[in-house]
Amino acid sequence: MLFTFRNASSVNNFREQQTARSSRMIKGSVLETLSLYLSYLFKRLVNFFKMRQLLTRVLNRVLLSKPFTPVMGTQAGTHSEGLCKLVVGLGNPGMEGTRHSVGMAVLGALASQLGVADRWRGDKYVSGEVILSEVQQTRVVLLRPRLMMNVNGVSVARAAAKYGIKPEDILLVHDELDKPLGKIALKHGGSSRGHNGVRSCVDCLQTDVMTRLRIGIGRPTGKTSVERHVLSRFTLEEQKVLDSVLVQSVNLLLSQLSHQDSKCPPLPAGGRCAAQKRKEREHSASTTEDSTAAHTVNELSLK
Repeated sequence: MLFTFRNASSVNNFREQQTARSSRMIKGSVLETLSLYLSYLFKRLVNFFKMRQLLTRVLNRVLLSKPFTPVMGTQAGTHSEGLCKLVVGLGNPGMEGTRHSVGMAVLGALASQLGVADRWRGDKYVSGEVILSEVQQTRVVLLRPRLMMNVNGVSVARAAAKYGIKPEDILLVHDELDKPLGKIALKHGGSSRGHNGVRSCVDCLQTDVMTRLRIGIGRPTGKTSVERHVLSRFTLEEQKVLDSVLVQSVNLLLSQLSHQDSKCPPLPAGGRCAAQKRKEREHSASTTEDSTAAHTVNELSLK
C-alpha cells in the first residue's frame, strides 16, 4: 500500500516536471517565433522605405525626361538675362493651409510684401506657378510647384533651366519637424535631413548647394502619426504664432535677396555636387568626413 502511494507520487512528480518542461519549451518557441516575425517585419519595412526612395528617384528622372517635359515658350530666353535668385515654397498643391505646405504660405507672404500677390501665373513648362519680380535691382523668380512634395524637385529643376539660375542661387522654403513652431533656421547647403521635397530637389539638380529656410512645425504629440501631423492644419492658437513667423521669414528672405554680390556668389559652405559626394565616399572615408565638417548652419531662433 505504501509502495503504491510512493509510486503514484513519483509518477505525479514526473508528470509535473514534464508539463513544466513542455510549458517552458512552448514559451521559448513562441518568443523565438515572435522575434523572427518582428525581425522579418523590420526588414520588410526597411526595404519598403528603400524601394519608396528608389521609385521616387526614378519618377523624378522620368518627369524630367523629354517626353514628359512641355515645350519651352520662345519668351523664356528673354527672362533669363539678369535673373539671379529663385525662391521656392515647397508643398503639396491644393493643401496650402497644412503644416507640410508652410513653405508656400511664406512665399505667399513674400509676394504680398513685394506687392505682386496678384501676379501668380501658371507655367506648364515648370509645372508650377511663378511670379517675376525684383528686390533692390536683383531679379527674383518666385515658384510654387504644382507637383506633389516628393517630386517638387522636377519643378525646381525646370525653372532653374528656363530662367538660367544656378543651384547656388536657389532658396528653398520648407517645413521642419525638428524645430518647434515659432522658430526658423537658415541652412546653407547640406543633406536633405529626411525632407522628401528637399531630397527631390537635390536629386533633380544633382547638387545640394541650395540654401534652405527651415520653418519649424514641431513633432506630433501623443499617438498622432507624423504623416497625419504634417498634413493637418494649424490650430487657432498656432495660427497666431504662425503669423509672427511669416513676418520674420519674409524679412529674412528679403535680407538674403538684397545682397548686392548675388550675381557672382561663392558656393555656400557645405555645398557640393551629389554625384561628386558619392565618388568621394567610394574613394576615401576621410574625404567624406571633411565634406561633412564643411557644412555650416546659420540658425536663428525666433519667437
